[in-house]
Amino acid sequence: METHTIFFIGKPGCGKGDQARLLSEKTSWKIFTAGNEFREMSVETTPVGRKMQSEMNAGLLLPNWLPTYLFLKNIFSLSNDDSVILDGFARKIPEAELVIESLAWIGRPFSVLYLKVSDEEISRRLALRKGIQDRADDSVVDERLKEYRSYTEPVVEMFRKTGVLIEIDGERTREEIAADIRKALTLE
Repeated sequence: METHTIFFIGKPGCGKGDQARLLSEKTSWKIFTAGNEFREMSVETTPVGRKMQSEMNAGLLLPNWLPTYLFLKNIFSLSNDDSVILDGFARKIPEAELVIESLAWIGRPFSVLYLKVSDEEISRRLALRKGIQDRADDSVVDERLKEYRSYTEPVVEMFRKTGVLIEIDGERTREEIAADIRKALTLE
């Protein structure tokens, strides 16, 4: 069986977490979600936890060393046979460079699934999610999109040039998107 290392990338609210979860359910691959780990750390009553909560609530991306730490901790815990899905990692150029370098070093090929969704659809989805989940960061849509454009858009282009990016139309039903993802990964 081929080992897969899959990253989900895209704008906040594009459906990365949902699609990562659907793929994990279909394949039984391990899933690491940076946002969930960050939210868990941010409720700790430590200086780091309070700082994380403040920045996340403002819609800001965290400093490179936090996602880098989580990425390395999670990726180095895998065996050679483990397939894995990573959601919310490599959102800044230094993080993406680390992903490319570290996975090349351990001989682990990877793909990046980019869920392409318009700003208008993102605003609609985050407003809906805020009504359901009441995540503080969903109330700062403009700031989160600004962070995406400043930091993550260049990462998308970097992965595109590297040849590991798979672009998926993220403005359809979750089932259609999931089917396209499985097809792109040759799982169907």
